[in-house]
Amino acid sequence: QVQLVESGGGLVQPGGSLRLSCAASGSIFSINAMAWYRQAPGKQRELVGVIISGGRTNYADSVKGRFTISRDTAKNTVYLQMNSLKPEDTAVYYCNAQIKLIGATDGSDFWGQGTQVTVSS
Repeated sequence: QVQLVESGGGLVQPGGSLRLSCAASGSIFSINAMAWYRQAPGKQRELVGVIISGGRTNYADSVKGRFTISRDTAKNTVYLQMNSLKPEDTAVYYCNAQIKLIGATDGSDFWGQGTQVTVSS
């Protein structure tokens, strides 16, 4: 059993910043990757960025140079630093992690509850 708990969403003005956090807890053996997705009204859910084992990151073109994913492995936590926010960044942001549970032979996907980010003046 794994739970992903997100925090840090809210309302910000264009050009502002937010830092989202996602902490995984449970019977975790290892975390292969952690990612952030978002879903805006009327749009499909899209991958924002991912950090994989070893610390490599990848980002959607729309957020490159503005968003940064980092992790605290000791806390099983991933962060999304969001700078230079635009109204089009408004969405529900979801944390995702591929986690191998203790005693499991392979990893499984887990999702956070989602946190609303609204960028508006």
